[in-house]
This record gives sequence, C-alpha cells and structure tokens, in this order.
Amino acid sequence: MEVGFCTPRSILQPCELEGHAYQVDAYVGCEHNCCYCYAVNDAESNGTKRILIHDEIVRRLAEELEGVPPQSIYIGMNSDPYQPAETAQRQTRAVLELLAERTFTVCVLTKSPQITRDLDLFSKMDDPYLGFSIAFQNEDERRLFEECAPPNAKRLSALATLRAAGIRTYALICPVMPYISDVEAIIELAAPHVDHIYVYRLRMEAETDANWQNVKRVLDRLDPALTARYRRIAFDKNDPYWRDLSDRLHTLRPPSGVKLSIEV
Repeated sequence: MEVGFCTPRSILQPCELEGHAYQVDAYVGCEHNCCYCYAVNDAESNGTKRILIHDEIVRRLAEELEGVPPQSIYIGMNSDPYQPAETAQRQTRAVLELLAERTFTVCVLTKSPQITRDLDLFSKMDDPYLGFSIAFQNEDERRLFEECAPPNAKRLSALATLRAAGIRTYALICPVMPYISDVEAIIELAAPHVDHIYVYRLRMEAETDANWQNVKRVLDRLDPALTARYRRIAFDKNDPYWRDLSDRLHTLRPPSGVKLSIEV
C-alpha cells in the first residue's frame, strides 16, 4: 500500500454526532474498503492502492486544539483509525498521545483489534468509549461486503479485552443489510462484550454513488433478485422493511445491563 499526504485541510473537524462537537480522522481513505461505506463517495483516496495521511499531524492538531476545552473527540467517522497502515504510520497513536496529554478523551469506532495496542493511552483518559462495527453474523457473508476487514471473532475478542480493562464498550450494527444481516443474531454475539448496541440501517443516496455501485456488484453476483429489492429499500427510510425491523427490535429485550438504541 502506497502512503502519501492528503491535500491540506483542518484535522479537527465539526462532528454531527450527539455529544460530540469535534471529530478527527487520522487517515484519508481506508484499506478496509468496505463496499457499502459512504466515505468512498467523496474520498480523495479509496484505499485500494493508496492511503493518505496529514503532514505534521501532531503540530497542526495541537494548534487547532488551542482554546478548545477538554472534551470527547470522535475518531473513526470517515476512515478506520486502526486500518493496516496504522501499524507502521502510527498516526492514530500520535493523535491519542496528544489528546491524552491535553486531558481530552475519545469515542472511537473501528473494525480492527489493533485498538488494544493503545490501552495504555486510553487508561489515562477520562471515560473513553470504544466500539466496533459489526454488520454480519457469519464470515461467508461478511467477506462478500468487507473482504479486507478483520473477521468478527477478532473484533469480539478485542471488545472483551477492552471491557476487561474496565473501559466502556459498544457495538455498532451498521449497516443492516436487508435479507442478509440477522440483527438479533448479531446482538446475541456482541451483547456479552458491550455496554451499548446501536443499530443503523443501510443508507444510500444516489444510484450514481460509488458505494451503491459497489454494493450492486456484490448483489448481482450473490442473487440478482436482491438487487431489485435493495434498489427500493436502501434508498427509502420509510420502506416497510425498515418499519417491520424497527417494530421487531423494539419488542426485543436485550440482555441485562446492555442498552439497545434502534435507528432504522
């Protein structure tokens, strides 16, 4: 994988997630290259051959943090902070070191067990919140849509390690892939290792978008009949499929101590 510098931009970005004013992506592009990912629609690098990093990320982020009071920073919105490049590039590690030094904390989303490497930094932060996205209940289907991402077993093992270290953890069932994702089964897999499970539907904006074209190619190979169903369901949040799923999940009683948030 070739590594280059991205075009100049602010490293500290506004965040639209509830409870977070700011987010940081240490990488531009993602080697996991999940076919459904919305980030591929606008990415400067799609992660198949080239990953981009910020030049002088620590110096620049330090300047951007001046005057910002310590708070939770979201990490992992548009690229996985622990994608394979992190092993050598250590951009996420550098960001965490700076944030810990300045008494910030983080909410992190990843698919990689490499997150456990940074337990020493998370232990210095006030109540970090660390999570994994899991969209499939078995490996055969997972590999069709996210071939380059780590398997579920490694994600669940990492969640167990984080939780054993006393860190709050969560699972993000996202995206729910209609007629493929078994949401109840995924909840059962994740529940022993997390405090909170969030469920989000597959969202597509336009058929010309790269992520729809990527998903369509997989569906056409898997079962062409699914393509027609997805063309209806993925673009319409009011489709009966989502209403039925929401109704079913709202009657589900999650395991004791696990909070379930349904956003479908």
